[in-house]
Amino acid sequence: MSGPVGERVRWGILATGGIAATFTADLVDLPDAEVVAVASRSMDSAKAFAERFGIPRAYGDWASLAADEDVDVVYVATPHAAHRAAAGLCLEAGRNVLLEKPFTLNAREAEELVALARQHGGFLMEAMWMYCNPLVRRLADLVRDGAIGEVRTVQADFGLAGSFPPSHRLRDPAQGGGALLDLGVYPVSFAQLLLGEPADVTARATLSEEGVDLQTGALLSWENGALAQLHCSIVGGTSTSAYITGSHGRIDVPYGFFFPEHFVLHRDGREPETFKADPAAGPRNSLKHEALEVMRALRAGETESPLVPLDGTLAVMRTLDAIRSRVGVRYPGEE
Repeated sequence: MSGPVGERVRWGILATGGIAATFTADLVDLPDAEVVAVASRSMDSAKAFAERFGIPRAYGDWASLAADEDVDVVYVATPHAAHRAAAGLCLEAGRNVLLEKPFTLNAREAEELVALARQHGGFLMEAMWMYCNPLVRRLADLVRDGAIGEVRTVQADFGLAGSFPPSHRLRDPAQGGGALLDLGVYPVSFAQLLLGEPADVTARATLSEEGVDLQTGALLSWENGALAQLHCSIVGGTSTSAYITGSHGRIDVPYGFFFPEHFVLHRDGREPETFKADPAAGPRNSLKHEALEVMRALRAGETESPLVPLDGTLAVMRTLDAIRSRVGVRYPGEE
């Protein structure tokens, strides 16, 4: 793998779309991060991206970035149908990888990438920025510490009021389209952050003519009796809210549960407590916290993050597979 990581971590960016630009904009503001290279399948796109962010090297293919020994870690931001190929190329070449969510199209591909990382001794992490958000971490700590007793139910939703044409990546089966993988990964990951992998999955969906899910509702259940009601949609905007009910109280996240401005803790017999995001931590939608976690882990010589453990990522992918199996969504090339 890449050699020892210094105080200043050198990043490569693989892909040049919107999320890559958002991440890079946050990354260049970090004094201990340096973006040294970018790659795209189009040299023109790579050069334009490099000029935009002042990146010294631009590559018109992924392999050149993967082979660049001056890169400590590659952020992979391709459409998720290409995650397995792009991240696998980087891991095999000895690069550490931060891989956008959803981690892969399915659990089989995810297991292959995790096995590759462990075989080569490289760092690999899903870019589940929600898990690195300071206020979400505070919420999870309160739940683990028993602030609301035993968790009974989790409710969460994420929907966009889009009118996406069939050619859009959210509608294209070849790109892993549909609401579940793009948006539903957040509610599922939120529920599993608090409860772990469910014992049983029930789901229903409205499918498009192309065969991807326009909206999906899922009911997850655990052996201890806990339930999670989750919803995602690309045909209707939702409140992106979440509610956790326990045996002795509840937590309300009224908007933006994956990058909350605040949440309210209701403990039985006590006045509600409001927990707010720290303005000093930067904008609520900043991706810098996941970058900081990657750099911390690399300097510590860790091959995975305790905040976004690979076994947890694999468990989420198994749940997403189970939901797709229940609603009948299958992507090209899947068995």
